[in-house]
Amino acid sequence: MKSKMNDKSADPSRPNIIIILADDLGFSDVGCFGSEIETPNIDSLASDGGIRFTQMYNCARCCPSRASLLTGVYPHQAGIGHMVYDAGVGPAYQGFLRRDVATVAEMLKREYPGVEENADDFDKDGRKSEKRGGGYATFMAGKWHVGSEYPPDASHEWVQNTMGDETHPTPTQRGFDKFYGTLGGGGSYYQPPSLVRDDEVVKEVMPEGYYYTDEINDKACEFIDTVSKSDQKPFFLYVAHCAPHWPLHAPKVEVDKYRGKYMRGWDKVRERRHSKLIQQRLIPDTWQCSPRDEHSPSWDDVADKEWEDARMATYAAQITIMDRGVGRILESLRRNGLYENTVI
Repeated sequence: MKSKMNDKSADPSRPNIIIILADDLGFSDVGCFGSEIETPNIDSLASDGGIRFTQMYNCARCCPSRASLLTGVYPHQAGIGHMVYDAGVGPAYQGFLRRDVATVAEMLKREYPGVEENADDFDKDGRKSEKRGGGYATFMAGKWHVGSEYPPDASHEWVQNTMGDETHPTPTQRGFDKFYGTLGGGGSYYQPPSLVRDDEVVKEVMPEGYYYTDEINDKACEFIDTVSKSDQKPFFLYVAHCAPHWPLHAPKVEVDKYRGKYMRGWDKVRERRHSKLIQQRLIPDTWQCSPRDEHSPSWDDVADKEWEDARMATYAAQITIMDRGVGRILESLRRNGLYENTVI
């Protein structure tokens, strides 16, 4: 959290909160964790009074990790012990968020009466003020993936008729005032499946130039602008990216910036990142670089190096595009006078 509280509507007891989630991102895939991939905006969060965690654990897969992040409990307790299908062995593996486990959006949205009386509880005229916790405006942009299955080839009609039923809870049913994003686990970045705006399926064909990662970040900026104009409530914003989860999709102009950079091979990339992590004191110098995965050949033995370079260049482009959008979110906060009272 930033220490200065001089922005408009700044209430240090109720800062704005933004959680930005990247999907399937590796530990050293951003610059401030030793990567060669360009992420200047994420890096700035680490350098501008931020904290880099070295023991933050996920749940190895997308939906269980999201379920834990949203609820603060282990994924089995949240109802998504494996994936988003019902495994038929009880509520721990039902594949969607349990009703008896609250989301962070539901907890922040609820208002809580203040219980302590001190000098800060009275206004300048001596009248007792009603200090309350909670009362947040809540927004989500991006990938939900904690409300059962949505096949990538499902029709718009099926999604519209299925979303919101007992086994397919939606963001607006679980605490979010506004939502733009996908309900399922993955698909095209150019024509995302199960794309929803609040409670309505987005059916139109996306225009040329549409890219899901950009749209998630732009919608997040719109939410910030909206709450700034209301100038009343603090806000909670969950920016839940799909990137860099499969499929490997990125505009050619972005991919071309990284082409050729991975022709040195994955062994060299791993060695360089390992050295950077030690240099940045994120791991001790006594830690050796782990052995190459047994299913991955030596780079010298790779038959199609151009293909592997193109794949990694696309992956890197997905991350840089996401980072650029994070920069737009930070700029929206600064433009609206909200940056110093926002925890990111």
